[in-house]
Amino acid sequence: MRPSLTPLGPSVSRDRVITSFPKWYTPAACLQLREHFHGQVSAACQRGNTGTVGLRLSKVVVVGDLYVGKTCLIHRFCKNVFNHDYKATIGVDFEIERFEVAGTPFSLQIWDTAGQEKFKCIASAYYRGAQVIITAFDLTDVQTLEHARQWLEDALRENEPGACFLFLVGTKKDLLSGAACEQAEAEAVRLANEMQAEYWSVSAKTGENVKAFFSRVAALAFERSVLQDLERRSSAPLQVGGGDLIRMEGRPPKTPDSRRPSSPSCC
Repeated sequence: MRPSLTPLGPSVSRDRVITSFPKWYTPAACLQLREHFHGQVSAACQRGNTGTVGLRLSKVVVVGDLYVGKTCLIHRFCKNVFNHDYKATIGVDFEIERFEVAGTPFSLQIWDTAGQEKFKCIASAYYRGAQVIITAFDLTDVQTLEHARQWLEDALRENEPGACFLFLVGTKKDLLSGAACEQAEAEAVRLANEMQAEYWSVSAKTGENVKAFFSRVAALAFERSVLQDLERRSSAPLQVGGGDLIRMEGRPPKTPDSRRPSSPSCC
């Protein structure tokens, strides 16, 4: 599934403007250790040569057990609210969040999926076409971390191999501190490395690391989108005139045999 197109809207809020490459949470489990955008991406942005990237929605899917705080995480980022009166997500829901990355408009479509087993078959249909998969678990509940691998496998099953950025996110960071937090994070980092995912710890209640995390998600998704667009355009056949393809094999194009009468045209 290709990302859908969306019309340009009003200017984004100041806290959604990304001018430099956002840093990782921990170098022990991150997808990119670089501190700057890829050179080709920076050059394309400076020239305004990012193709249709600014018109597209990059699909982000959030999966994980019931009660780990997926909805709270999304609402903290998109609406800057924290709702104590929890209601389980039925099926799926989504939010669209607009950014400006390196001077180019870019949007994330963030899908909130149900953690209940009875809705799993419904939610799995919405995993397809994801550019980013976020697997959330509760830092205070080791069982939700153990289930994270299965959630990721379910989501990956609906997507092409290597097509998605993977994140493992520990929620409810405000409930742990000191040695307990360090131990929980160490276990999560080990799993993240096995899953080839980037690890983050966040708190939807206090907002800790939430904005930084989604900025990182947006920057990585944007960078890959620009690189893929540049690659598509560079490999596309060149066209001239009315759209005839330039033949690169060195053979002249076939021409109609002048000895044969031409077919009558239709009126």
